[in-house]
Amino acid sequence: MSAIAVLAALGGNTPSIPAPHIEYGRLSPMLVVFGAAVAGILVEAFVPRRHRYWTQVPLALAGLAGAFVAVVVLAAQGRAPHLELLAMESVAMDGPALFLQGVILLVAVVAVLTYAERRLEPKAGGLPADAFAAQGAATPGGEQERAAVRAGFTTTEVFPLTMFAVGGMLLFPAANDLLTMFVALEVFSLPLYLLCALARRRRLLSQEAAVKYFLLGSFASAFFLFGTALLYGYAGSVKLGDIADVVSGKAMSTPAQLSSTQSDVLLLTGLGLLAVGLLFKVAAVPFHAWTPDVYQGAPTPVTGFMAAATKVAAFGALLRLFYVAFPGLKLDWRPVMWGVAILTMVVGAVLAVTQQDVKRLLAYSSIAHAGFILTGVIALDRQGVSSVLFYLAAYSFVTLGAFAVVTLVRDSKGEATHLSSWAGLGRRSPLVAGVFALFLLAFAGIPLTSGFTGKFAVFQAAAAGGATPLVVVGVLSSAVAAFFYIRVIVLMFFSDPQPGGPTVAIPSAFTATAIGVGVLVTLGLGLLPQYFLDLASKASLFAY
Repeated sequence: MSAIAVLAALGGNTPSIPAPHIEYGRLSPMLVVFGAAVAGILVEAFVPRRHRYWTQVPLALAGLAGAFVAVVVLAAQGRAPHLELLAMESVAMDGPALFLQGVILLVAVVAVLTYAERRLEPKAGGLPADAFAAQGAATPGGEQERAAVRAGFTTTEVFPLTMFAVGGMLLFPAANDLLTMFVALEVFSLPLYLLCALARRRRLLSQEAAVKYFLLGSFASAFFLFGTALLYGYAGSVKLGDIADVVSGKAMSTPAQLSSTQSDVLLLTGLGLLAVGLLFKVAAVPFHAWTPDVYQGAPTPVTGFMAAATKVAAFGALLRLFYVAFPGLKLDWRPVMWGVAILTMVVGAVLAVTQQDVKRLLAYSSIAHAGFILTGVIALDRQGVSSVLFYLAAYSFVTLGAFAVVTLVRDSKGEATHLSSWAGLGRRSPLVAGVFALFLLAFAGIPLTSGFTGKFAVFQAAAAGGATPLVVVGVLSSAVAAFFYIRVIVLMFFSDPQPGGPTVAIPSAFTATAIGVGVLVTLGLGLLPQYFLDLASKASLFAY
């Protein structure tokens, strides 16, 4: 007799497995993005090559816009905290999750616009070309690649890959259990590994960057998964709220838990391994070594997307982990985070001074900014959460705008990223140089820019939380960082341009819109920040 027949004969004596209850409507932002990603894969399979670009770009933008509308609708509805835990309490669609999802979606819209740029590169086979390899699977410099370039091929797979990455980023800060968080981590990391290898120019450097990112990212993911296993062994659950209850002693202890919780070795080791996985994604010292090489080698539109969206998603997950699962361990993890924040600010600022490549300079700048954001995380109150949310929103658009400007300065080999090539740029193209100077001033935290408001918010939260020495280090690091930002501005406006130096390309409406959005957000959050500060404050309460 088959197993099914035996179960049928036993009838009602067999325990039933309850069907999961999934709130599809409240998960709609992620479902819309994943749906658009799957549709993009079908486009690659069935739409003729010559029509794919004009199918993929509107599809990606429509998917992101639809998901953003869903986020706004969900935020406007408002729910009690216990109703915001969805999918059998594995996803939390609370204030921080919705705020960060909105930021990620807007960042992704701007990033897709930079992906769609096809005016900067010389035409290939008489057809417009973008920043991505003509055929990703072809050997760099080989006959197959040359044939693909002559035929005018384009790698439109970058759009569905980006949509899958965005879907994982939306889930990452909303994950309410460690397994869901790990799945989200892999969903957005794997497409990024591929996207880093697809640069049209300097393909070997691009592939080297992708391999470095993949290998180090795999180690970080392994640390995260091992930490999840240890915490499950300690608490008997992977849900963040359950772990918090076991840590605080509120949970009803089973005999197995009484045995595992007699020592904090599993707990502290598991937390440390989780922190390693997340600190790698935010590029905090000492887990930052991949950042300059990957930022330099990846296609610049992908670099801008990674630098902005990945940091938003990873800091959202870091906030949820420390504020929801481990507030009872603040005396253990807070001193460690102090050290990490100080190292990150100092190392990022000091090493940026020595850089001669614009993309590497912005990479070390992003490391320093990770340290500034960590000062807000350490505050451990709602003011700290709201300051981090605002900083992430402000930083994202400045970063996207800066990397979009980098794509415009070009020579015969493509983008001219060596600093010497930027000498006298203000005389050749005052508008482009002025816009880049604005973004650099925002990175430096100069008043009337979004960078100043963001830094003031996180430093104020840290000082109110008793981390005044950390604020002092942050201010000194900001002063060091301001030196190399202003050095670039002086180089652009007060140096003579090189004879036969690079030119500034005229972008299409896609890149121009991306840069314009960056300028508007940078000035808007600097001149009129109060509404967005209040919005971040209202969104600063976690559900658990």
